[in-house]
Amino acid sequence: MKRIILQRGKEKSLQRFHPWVFSGAIAKKDNTLADGDCVEVYDYDHNYLATGHYHNSSTCVKVFSFRQVEPDAAFWKSKLQQAIDFRRQLGLLDSADTTAFRLVNGEGDYLPGLIVDWYDGHVVMQFHSYGMSLLRDTFTQALRDIFGDRLRAVYDKSAATLPEVAGYTPVDGLLYGALGEVTVRENGVPFHIDIPGGQKTGFFLDQRDNRQLVGQYAAGRRVLNLFCYTGGFSCYALAGGAVRVDSVDISKKAIADVEGNVAALDPGLLQRHAAFAENVFDFFEHTPDASYDLIVLDPPAFAKHHKVKEQGIKGYRNLNRKAFQKVKPGGFLFTFSCSQAISHDDFQTIVFSAAAMEGKRVRVLRHLEAGPDHPVDIFHPEGSYLKGLLVYVEA
Repeated sequence: MKRIILQRGKEKSLQRFHPWVFSGAIAKKDNTLADGDCVEVYDYDHNYLATGHYHNSSTCVKVFSFRQVEPDAAFWKSKLQQAIDFRRQLGLLDSADTTAFRLVNGEGDYLPGLIVDWYDGHVVMQFHSYGMSLLRDTFTQALRDIFGDRLRAVYDKSAATLPEVAGYTPVDGLLYGALGEVTVRENGVPFHIDIPGGQKTGFFLDQRDNRQLVGQYAAGRRVLNLFCYTGGFSCYALAGGAVRVDSVDISKKAIADVEGNVAALDPGLLQRHAAFAENVFDFFEHTPDASYDLIVLDPPAFAKHHKVKEQGIKGYRNLNRKAFQKVKPGGFLFTFSCSQAISHDDFQTIVFSAAAMEGKRVRVLRHLEAGPDHPVDIFHPEGSYLKGLLVYVEA
């Protein structure tokens, strides 16, 4: 196998099991290394450290093993099986109430660059490294072997996530089976999933537990769901007894999907729901202050990279200030950030400063994050991308 030798002293992060090697740590490398190659990493004294996929970028190796291995089909099937067995331990694989969840969560399952989501037998693979993408057929066959007749389809949705590789243009497409109509249940709440046309792999599976929590707080309350996408939080709020739910998203397709999901839950709930295909800031402008008992603020990532972190902080702070204006005294705000460049401490500071600027006294009731099917490797804290707060706004 091809090799990389690190500069002296640069082995410490790998000795602490961090799964990334940065290009600035390299002393020398095999001249024939190409994007996607498997490579062994050694310290300056030629002691083995790790094995991973190489890519000519700032993060040049993503480690999938800290032991010397033969990365053949049996190896990858074993890694996939371990991730699936973990979901079985969580009670997800045989649940009738929840038929959509994450099967593989990249570094959190020691498979960096690979995301696999399960939608009632329809599997979506999303590759974030070229090396993993070269294994799409290997993973497809492994899924067929493991799930048998339970597996209905495997879809590759990586065109928007793969790093650039010279001479290669990724295309989304079906790898096995047929999609058809995909409808899942999440804690008993039905959702239609548009795998080819939806965001991410079709749904924001990481918010499952937080959606359930919104449902527990919604009874008797007027709820505003901002950046609602296909209405996950809206449906849970209605199912939980909200007297009124307003859903806002700039995408007309998303708004149509929200109304379809509400109707699938119970057509009678449509009279308690209103959907607005509108920019969130525009919606704020014509909405009276103190209009809602509960607001869900789940925007897209404003700071995907550290270069735009300060700009992202300003965006989140402005949004939270507006939300504090619209929530009633004695109300609740569920507020989130999915930006990797924004830490948990950063986000709490953002929310607190927004409250202070609006003269609001707030109490933190819960720190929110992704569900247990999105595990985070303790040696890779960067994997904890979703952070949120449930705060109570004092009367």
